[in-house]
Amino acid sequence: MNDEVVILLTEDDSGHATLIKRNLKRTGIQNPILHFNDGQQILDYLNCTNQTPAWEDGTPFIMLLDIRMPKVNGFEVLKRVKNNPELQNIPIIIISTSDNPHMMERCRELGCLNYIVKPIDYSNFTRVIKQLGQYIQMMNVPKIYLPNGFGKID
Repeated sequence: MNDEVVILLTEDDSGHATLIKRNLKRTGIQNPILHFNDGQQILDYLNCTNQTPAWEDGTPFIMLLDIRMPKVNGFEVLKRVKNNPELQNIPIIIISTSDNPHMMERCRELGCLNYIVKPIDYSNFTRVIKQLGQYIQMMNVPKIYLPNGFGKID
């Protein structure tokens, strides 16, 4: 994985977010990890809603996305990002407590790269996140360019 890749962690459970960040770092990932507490925050970030871009043109991103979140759920975030021509190449990995096959299939249909079920057991949770870190390190992540006029994610 390229050193300049920014990991966008969208997770409303602060304990899970801390475990994810800690265990990714334990696999050797030194990339910046930006944490968003809900789907609206990540959409605002990618939309550059402050009239000035929150990120540099040509930044490569990986998104780790929970499904069950307040304000805007993960399905809607996934759909909006994958339907936006400027952002659709962001690899999105779902990390959810749900092992519901219908949810998994829906995420795949909407364009997620992978779907990971968060184990309830602490040791299994850390093991799964370390495996995720190893997977991320092997990825070739495309650069994302600012939308024309900081376009909106519809």
